[in-house]
Amino acid sequence: MIVAFSVTPIGTGEDVGEDVAEAVRVVRESGLPHRTDAMFTSVEGEWDEVMDVVKRAVDAVKARASRVSVVLKADIRDGVTDGLTAKVARVDELLGGPERAG
Repeated sequence: MIVAFSVTPIGTGEDVGEDVAEAVRVVRESGLPHRTDAMFTSVEGEWDEVMDVVKRAVDAVKARASRVSVVLKADIRDGVTDGLTAKVARVDELLGGPERAG
């Protein structure tokens, strides 16, 4: 399964970078395949291990803020591995190659 999620502290001001970094640190230390972009962090693995990482990431932010917002989207599909890169590679293939920043 792949879970894309974001964790946002509420009531800590406009700059939430340090709080979000703590959540991303949990994901990176988990050892699971992951990717972080400007809006979400995606993590891939089995249900229990992915949800444990999400919970620990939320707890890391909650330790810094009394209120936390979580947005989560899950793609639950048995037998899929390396979905984080394979899905993007397939779209790139259909479009004739990887997108280049411009």
